[in-house]
Amino acid sequence: SMPSEMLLKIFSYLDAVSLLSLGCVNKRFYELANDNGIWLKLYSNYLHPKWKMKSKQTEAVSLGCAALHDKKPGYWKKEYIFKQTCAFKTRVMRLVKFLDPYTGLPCKNKEAMKVSGLSWIIVLKDKNGKEHVVEKPKLSFKDTSVTILWYGTNWPCLDILSTLKLFGVTPLLPDQNRPPSKNGPRRFSLIAEYHLGNLTESSVAVGADELVQLFSLSPGLLVGIWKEKNEVAFVMANLHYNQLLERSILGSATIQYTPPPNQPLLDDVDSEYGLHDYSLHLDLHGRSCMYLCGSFKCLFCRKRDIEDGYLRLRVVNLKDNRKHFPITGTLGICWETDVFKGNVKDCFVMDLTLLDETGKPFWCFSAPVHMELSTKSSGLYDYMGHIYTADYADSEGKVCVEFVWLEETKEYIMVSLVLYVSTKKVNSWYGTNY
Repeated sequence: SMPSEMLLKIFSYLDAVSLLSLGCVNKRFYELANDNGIWLKLYSNYLHPKWKMKSKQTEAVSLGCAALHDKKPGYWKKEYIFKQTCAFKTRVMRLVKFLDPYTGLPCKNKEAMKVSGLSWIIVLKDKNGKEHVVEKPKLSFKDTSVTILWYGTNWPCLDILSTLKLFGVTPLLPDQNRPPSKNGPRRFSLIAEYHLGNLTESSVAVGADELVQLFSLSPGLLVGIWKEKNEVAFVMANLHYNQLLERSILGSATIQYTPPPNQPLLDDVDSEYGLHDYSLHLDLHGRSCMYLCGSFKCLFCRKRDIEDGYLRLRVVNLKDNRKHFPITGTLGICWETDVFKGNVKDCFVMDLTLLDETGKPFWCFSAPVHMELSTKSSGLYDYMGHIYTADYADSEGKVCVEFVWLEETKEYIMVSLVLYVSTKKVNSWYGTNY
């Protein structure tokens, strides 16, 4: 029952976040909270904080300024949000310009995430269209990726779930001087969407222990299912640092971010020469522990190494034991929930970063991989033991790894690592035809 003039006077003392929250109360508050006079004052103070408008000037502006009368309601609100968003993106992208010479990736990812107030959530949608939001994940940072783990006691039944969406979430109006409000307006950026119908049939079984089974969905998602109840125990997402912030910030709530096309160098359009001077950084970990961290330089592929739509890069050769790598610890993926903890053996998370000759990330991923016992013996005099294989494949390429298990020392040795890069990926990257 309060007159609109009095409400507008009260609203004029509020900040932008409070105004946006008020606009969600009801239709009347939404219209009043869109008042151009209030938002023009905020806009002017944001652009020129040293030239703050006095109250009498503000009232005069709200009564007779052409900038108000010629604009539709909410115009200056949109302009204010647009300016804030542009400044926010510029501030974040400025931090990720600093590259780590060791990995070729931004070295200030953590600082950029802190500045942006970035967090991640998953939204589970059931077959009736109802959505269940799961927040408050546990984070684990590595050299080239971040692992995000969600768990809780009120997960929906797996049988009724249809899709899972992974979002990056940032405050709509971030404030560097204070932490983001839990109930304030937020911006959602869709990173990936997964279909959970017939999960056990449409996904890859990674492994199991006494309590849970692990199923992998591309890209980089791991779903833990309770064995007895056949319900979701936890969800683990592995996000590679390459384009992590762009995908978590620059996308929309419905459309994923698409990176710009690569601009090839002039000397790389000759398909007869093949790939040259590539670099690889490889991490194998189990969320909370690191098993292998290695870098490989001067990788190349000749024309004769192209077969069946793939270009082969041999990183570790079975016959060259000087480049064989020991694995630290027993391979497995650690998981936890509110009550239980566990470790699923014979699987791990692979973080692969392949850089082209200019040091630009060419093929990157972070994904769970499972191991299988091979039927062939090692055939190496230095290693008399069983051979295990671990393979990964996506639309851009394949990775084939071989390990030998040494019973005497109770450790794995990586004896072979071969990358197969899709010719479609190479052609789109360089604008050539392999």
